[in-house]
Amino acid sequence: MYYQIHHVTRFRYSQPISEGVMEVRMQPRTEGAQRCLRFKLATNPPARVMNYGDHLGNIVHSFDLPGRHTQLIIQAESVVEIYPPPALPEALPFSTWDEIEDMTNTHDYWDFTSPSPRVEQSAMLMQFEAELGIDRTRDPLTLLLELNHGIYRAFDYDTGSTKVDSPIDVALEKRKGVCQDFAHIMLAIVRRLGIPARYVSGYLYYESKSDRSTPDASHAWVETLLPGLGWIGFDPTNNVLAGERHIRVAIGRDYSDVPPNKGVFKGVAESQLEVDVRIEPVEYETPIEEILPVSSWTIDPIPEAEEAQQQQQQQ
Repeated sequence: MYYQIHHVTRFRYSQPISEGVMEVRMQPRTEGAQRCLRFKLATNPPARVMNYGDHLGNIVHSFDLPGRHTQLIIQAESVVEIYPPPALPEALPFSTWDEIEDMTNTHDYWDFTSPSPRVEQSAMLMQFEAELGIDRTRDPLTLLLELNHGIYRAFDYDTGSTKVDSPIDVALEKRKGVCQDFAHIMLAIVRRLGIPARYVSGYLYYESKSDRSTPDASHAWVETLLPGLGWIGFDPTNNVLAGERHIRVAIGRDYSDVPPNKGVFKGVAESQLEVDVRIEPVEYETPIEEILPVSSWTIDPIPEAEEAQQQQQQQ
């Protein structure tokens, strides 16, 4: 399956700013069943865009804007190819718990088995875990599928219920949240069980009204490492396994490692963020010479009349 992704981000500033520095993580990963065939990044005002790979293999683009400006537009366009993941077994042997303990006895998975800035243990989390009956009395795969469904069933999807920096207890208390909250809650429980788990930032191709996440925003889910199966994606927002509709952009311990954009500027202005994401299935055959890791270019200023981007959904 081929998808074309258009991701436009606009920052408006209440008064002119200068010396802005920005990092973005918007280039889909090439890994496993996914290939990023094309990626282009444009900014207005124009900027020279540099890129590097972080320690987890995410592609990070960075640029600076020394001049004064009152808005910043970042436009990313991607084409990706995704293959369906292999079918999972109905269950795993109960002895898989012993294999997980052997696997995590080293420091290789420390980041994905320990608390992180947005994934911390709490009394409210432990109470929710007990409510779902989550313990090691089932095999790991069965337990993870039950947890994925349990979070989906226990929470309403509500874009106004939490903020991007809300701790998980806010969603747990309200029983409302967004994909970022549900991913963080699942990560906290899975790590407490001793299973390596990581946060995935990306996109979901919106297929039907049964999808609770919004079609014009980025998305987040969880990947867990199971012996013999590798990293398996679970989407508690939609009660599904991650498949060929899930487009992976970045992985980390939690959202704080992989925000789509973050930066600083010189000035006292307030900023307003607008985001528009569009994902379209396409037929695509790419000549080898067109498969480039990254390309930077510039776009013409967008007239005020065309300012129709949607508010960014919390990841």
